Amino acid sequence: MAKIKKSAPSMVDITPKPEVYREATAVGVIRLKPGTIQLIKKGGIEKGDPLSTAKISGILAAKNTSHLIPLCHPLPITHVNINTVIHGNQVEVESTVKTTAKTGVEMEALAATAIAILTMWDMVKQYEKDKQGQYPTTLIENIKVVKKVKRRGK
Repeated sequence: MAKIKKSAPSMVDITPKPEVYREATAVGVIRLKPGTIQLIKKGGIEKGDPLSTAKISGILAAKNTSHLIPLCHPLPITHVNINTVIHGNQVEVESTVKTTAKTGVEMEALAATAIAILTMWDMVKQYEKDKQGQYPTTLIENIKVVKKVKRRGK
């Protein structure tokens, strides 16, 4: 069995790296009850529109990723785009984050997607609970990076 080297957590030194254009897109899904989906479509969620609120929270998460994940570098985010699409009994979230920096924005895209989905769960949880107060059908799945771009110059 290989011995695992223990070391103190540390931020990677990116000082010598050049600043380049970087972009990452992450997606994820939240599965909801059909009745909850209908309420979202009709604008009947008591807390307000979960799709619009999810977009705002996703943008905020991308901008604050280095505060949420200890070893991430703070990045000058130049653009965040969050799209939400209802497919059957699920809502798909796609987050694209852009910057010109020394390191990538994959974690920012993942954080944006995850927090947008968690925001939706929070806004619809009262409709998702069963009689025992549990969430037997609500499910978050398939959060992943689907695109990464790195290029020098314009």
